[in-house]
Amino acid sequence: MGVPDNNNGPSAIVLIDGVCHLCQGLTQFIIKRDPQGIFHFASIQSEIGQALMRTGGLDGGILETMVFIEDGKYYTRSTAALRIARRLRFPWSLSYALIVVPPVLRNVVYRWIANHRYRWFGRSNECMIPTPDIRRRFLS
Repeated sequence: MGVPDNNNGPSAIVLIDGVCHLCQGLTQFIIKRDPQGIFHFASIQSEIGQALMRTGGLDGGILETMVFIEDGKYYTRSTAALRIARRLRFPWSLSYALIVVPPVLRNVVYRWIANHRYRWFGRSNECMIPTPDIRRRFLS
């Protein structure tokens, strides 16, 4: 699959740091709470991840943020996390109410976690390999 667009690709794409254990865990968390398969995933480090970053005008070398592409619009940091949560099953969708908190305040917490994620959760030298039943949700 090439770089998806609004007309022929998934409408909800999550780009993550593919070697970050927290990010890999987040991917699994989303998959378990998304029975309809709305979300698709790619590593920022992958070719498609880099292409999507360029398409959104983002620096592909920046790994301290997740990126959520929803209907062709790009969201980063806490806004991405909240927009993802909004589309998950109840009760996780309720956390979207935090969108009323100014991004400057939300992102202080987001950056603090992002800056410590490798130390707290670790990282691997390669991206996780999805099981066959969820592989279809990963862009390649």
